[in-house]
Amino acid sequence: ESGEAPARGQERLDLGFFFLRCGLLKEALRVGDPPAIGSHDGSGTMLLYLRAHVLHHLGREEESASAWDEGATSDADYVFPSRIEEMLLLEEAIRRNPQDARAPYYLGNLLYDRKRHEEGIEMWERATQLDPAFPTAWRNLGIGYYNVRHDAEGAADAFTRARMLDPEDARILYEQDQLAKRTGGLPERRLATLAANLRLVEQRDDLSVELATLYNDVGQPEQALSVLMSRPFQPWEGGEGTVLAQFVRASVLLSECALRNGDALAALHHLHSARNPPETLGEAHHLLVNLSVLDYWIGAAYQQLGNVQEAARHLERAARAQGDFREMQVQPVSVMTYWSGLALQRLGREPEAAELFRRIQQHAASLRRQTPVIDYFATSLPTLLLFDEDLKERQTIQAAFLEAQARLGLGAKQEAIARLREVLEMDHNHSGSIDLLRTQEA
Repeated sequence: ESGEAPARGQERLDLGFFFLRCGLLKEALRVGDPPAIGSHDGSGTMLLYLRAHVLHHLGREEESASAWDEGATSDADYVFPSRIEEMLLLEEAIRRNPQDARAPYYLGNLLYDRKRHEEGIEMWERATQLDPAFPTAWRNLGIGYYNVRHDAEGAADAFTRARMLDPEDARILYEQDQLAKRTGGLPERRLATLAANLRLVEQRDDLSVELATLYNDVGQPEQALSVLMSRPFQPWEGGEGTVLAQFVRASVLLSECALRNGDALAALHHLHSARNPPETLGEAHHLLVNLSVLDYWIGAAYQQLGNVQEAARHLERAARAQGDFREMQVQPVSVMTYWSGLALQRLGREPEAAELFRRIQQHAASLRRQTPVIDYFATSLPTLLLFDEDLKERQTIQAAFLEAQARLGLGAKQEAIARLREVLEMDHNHSGSIDLLRTQEA
């Protein structure tokens, strides 16, 4: 009885609820008095609600009402209730203090996390009605509207409100941009938004790599490279491979430009850099990844220099590349297979190249018929972390792009261009189609 309450707020909550279950109201009140505010674990606010509940049952109504009010105006940071007792406490808070805008927000977080999505959304809507100036509730609604109600317009409106209310929150900017990316926002428009908020972009690795991606999309790989080299990146769940992919992409785009200008040495510099990326990117090439695109262009650069032996060595290596490591699994055919076919063509082995391009075509046709399945270990694919994606549609887009590559390799250029345009109609931000179409239309 004389023991002190735990120092950690969440442990205090556990003990308080234990005393409540035992009917020990005074002991429960002592655990929550004073509440552990400032512990950065969200406990302070919930301890205030617990205190209000206990005071009510002790008949101290005036103090209880004051505690309900104090809970309603307490710091909302880090408040993510998860216990059944907290759910009941928040439901009571809503009944006792109908003007409390935070209790429905907290309850919405709990319900949405427990897959009671519609109820969670309704709670967030109530929170925004009571306090239209609370940005996080609008942000949550943006996610709920898109993922649950499939209301892209409502989601965009909610994120617009969130950004307007908290223009300094870099995460909201990132999520708003991801929604624009998912709903067909043009790269040029997305780039303009990020470029106008560089101070926020610089706060986050994911926003920085998105900015680099958009620079690549609009044909400014030197700007993309500048962004990627401006900071050390740390690996993050869902970002696996994205930084390195854009570094390789920018390097290849710059090497293509250098070769068109007759500067094979500059091209080789970019390509060798792509093969041996700087440590500041925070990631290196997976041992099973297919790098035939680099070997192809290195071979092309050596051909331009007249170094037949080195050209043949790299083109042969590109031609021999088998499979690829994509989305946490090895795939027999990928977008990199195209470069093996081009390498065979440069080596004068046309029949083998045609056979490989037909194999890409067959794989694309097979892909269209398959039901998409996410690999068991692919728990953090970038496209699935925030906004839900139609996996069948994504597979259809991938198949269409592979078909375009195959047709291009087989010499059906106009058919390939038409297919690439179809891909970009389905996904305005499809990097592969953007780059390949720009090359063909140059």
